[in-house]
Amino acid sequence: MAGNSFGEIFRFTTFGESHGAAIGVIVDGVPAGIPLDISMIQLELDRRRPGQSKLTTQRKESDSAEILSGVFEGLTTGTPIAMIIRNQDQRSQDYSAIKDIFRPGHADAGYFLKYGIRDYRGGGRSSGRETAARVAAGAVAKQILKHFNISVLAYVTRVGKITAKQFIPDTIENNPVRCADPEAAVAMAEEIRSALSERDSVGGIVECRISGVMPGLGEPAFDKLDAELAKAALSIGGVKAIEFGLGFEAASLRGSQNNDQFEHGYLSNNSGGILGGISNGEPIVFRIAVKPTPSIAQPQKCSGKNGESTQCLITGRHDPCLCPRIAVVLEAMAAAVIADMIMRNRAARI
Repeated sequence: MAGNSFGEIFRFTTFGESHGAAIGVIVDGVPAGIPLDISMIQLELDRRRPGQSKLTTQRKESDSAEILSGVFEGLTTGTPIAMIIRNQDQRSQDYSAIKDIFRPGHADAGYFLKYGIRDYRGGGRSSGRETAARVAAGAVAKQILKHFNISVLAYVTRVGKITAKQFIPDTIENNPVRCADPEAAVAMAEEIRSALSERDSVGGIVECRISGVMPGLGEPAFDKLDAELAKAALSIGGVKAIEFGLGFEAASLRGSQNNDQFEHGYLSNNSGGILGGISNGEPIVFRIAVKPTPSIAQPQKCSGKNGESTQCLITGRHDPCLCPRIAVVLEAMAAAVIADMIMRNRAARI
């Protein structure tokens, strides 16, 4: 299986399945001599951890990261950093009824047709469980970015038809939805509970803001900074769309309205901090659209391995809304992109 690694210089490879013994990550390209706070890695994993509230899956995992290599006396050694997170609360029997069935909204059919075999337990390799390994890698990237005073913050701006109206960053970690609008957060939580009570799920929008990025990151052709961030975001399961700055709204404007004009600096940030694929020094702002969780406890029309029509009822423990935990994963992936681009940028000129 290809496609398990991400990045060019700051590069990480994840491994493991949802119901296997463990998941993990190998992070390569980290410069030697960087202080690495293990507790900060665990803090990021705790933010993503399942079972935090009634609004997330009730699977109970400690998500404790064990560092196997690459760190000595609190400093990175320049060698690959290997981390492992052992699975503790698998309930594989929940999936035995669907081992020969392709569920709607899932990767089951495509996965089986591609490889001829699939681990049906919790989605196997295609499960969102894999993203814990990404968060561990992103936590390393975040500690690199601290040296450049760069911060990455993601938060939920919409759940179903409930949209945030305010941006109060200090409130994000104080509500289970991870919304920067405390009033909207209450309504969003109720929307998620409503979907859950109806054995359904709901989607939403997550915004990411990267502050302190220096001008000049990104390449003008294929490796544009926004293209790399888009790949990072769209590689997260459940993410269906992305926009930067004004995004799709720019399609309805005139150039005179959309252009970020100058007067002792930029007068606006409609571009979302990236022009021509290169950062311009303004905050990088982008949003992702997250689909409703496809695993719902309602009877649905499914397909058997041989194409026969059947009905299935998905059991197990699933997030009624992916957005609150995807926000943490999005931060990790964005941090990895920026860390990689900083390292790549050092070869831009002498």
